Amino acid sequence: MTKNRIDTTLAQYKKTGKKALIPFITSGDGGYDCTEQAVMEMIKNGADLIELGVPFSDPIAEGPVIQRASERSLRQGTTLSGIFEMVQRLRKKTDTPLLFMMYLNTIFRFGTDRFFQTCQICGIDGVIVPDIPYEEKDEIQGSADKYNVHNISLVTPASEDRIQMIASDATGFLYCVSSNGVTGVRQKFDTEFDPLFEKIYKYAKIPCAVGFGISGPEAAKKMSKYCDGVIIGSAIVKLVEQYGGKTAPKEIGIFIKSLRQALDN
Repeated sequence: MTKNRIDTTLAQYKKTGKKALIPFITSGDGGYDCTEQAVMEMIKNGADLIELGVPFSDPIAEGPVIQRASERSLRQGTTLSGIFEMVQRLRKKTDTPLLFMMYLNTIFRFGTDRFFQTCQICGIDGVIVPDIPYEEKDEIQGSADKYNVHNISLVTPASEDRIQMIASDATGFLYCVSSNGVTGVRQKFDTEFDPLFEKIYKYAKIPCAVGFGISGPEAAKKMSKYCDGVIIGSAIVKLVEQYGGKTAPKEIGIFIKSLRQALDN
């Protein structure tokens, strides 16, 4: 089996101590071209893995910014098949790891085995499915393993006694949710990160990335001391909302560059 791009990329960073920058964007918000151009701008300016949000009518883990992006994208006619076609175009230009952030119903509707097979064909390296409890992950795990696609596990500050079970079994990277609740830019965090990450690293055998609420370079730098990578979503999606499909990719590139500089300095 060929090595997954996520493993290869993060293993290199683990050796050098470099922090991975993992931006999120809602696919099809502003049009497929906007997403495609934004992804390439993010990669050009220092992004290491890219999360592509698959819009869904009831995105329960998302705050208002990403909910609005999902609604806009669906109104513009975005489909999972259309996103797969966009990924195939991106794969002609980049070998950067690409992941889907999506909801379980979308996978079921497409057909679980067919979905993961298409991920492998098109070049999707992992999926993050926030509405599937760890205890039910076997509903998709067999197909994910069969086609060498990481099913990324999440832990939250509320996971507590389940952290050992989730972290010790995770593959790709462990998605560490910074706060209980939904996605969105936060001005401050109530979580006590030192004891949380001490417990996570006691059991995690793979890199850990933290997400939910990281608003900009300063917050990214601060959070990076706890983990191997930082995930930023709402702050990027806001730029699409603010600037629109034509101008947003360039603005996103500038923002990613500022994050990269903060993480590296």
